[in-house]
Amino acid sequence: MEKMIVVYTGEEPPGEWTKAIFLAGPTPRSKAVASWRPDALRVLEESGYDGVVFVPEDRDGRVRMAYDDQIEWEHRMLNFADCILFWVPRDLATLPAFTTNVEFGLWVRSGKIVFGAPDGAPKNDYLKLCAKKYHVLMGTTLEETIG
Repeated sequence: MEKMIVVYTGEEPPGEWTKAIFLAGPTPRSKAVASWRPDALRVLEESGYDGVVFVPEDRDGRVRMAYDDQIEWEHRMLNFADCILFWVPRDLATLPAFTTNVEFGLWVRSGKIVFGAPDGAPKNDYLKLCAKKYHVLMGTTLEETIG
């Protein structure tokens, strides 16, 4: 079995792959806020996932790319991905997920997304309604969403 390959912000994907997931959702803007993506990578690895994972965060936790370059990288990788996994543990003070709302709207009808949010995460009702309308698989835990 091949190993999971993680491609972080600004990095180029491998020359070829058989499957790829993009981890979409809110990104911490402060070191004081923990990212959910390391947990997602752990769950994927433990499940034996052997494809590419696009992570829109810097490998060492610092933001280095210019804003426009970051957006361009994300758009390229979103298009490369076979699956866009939206995990939205929204917290209006620390993980507001405003960009996530737009990305979700752009991709909800693509047939390649899954959506998850913990019970009680605020302001996700509209995303859930749209997910149901377009037959998007949904979960309430990160593990369930990844599964």
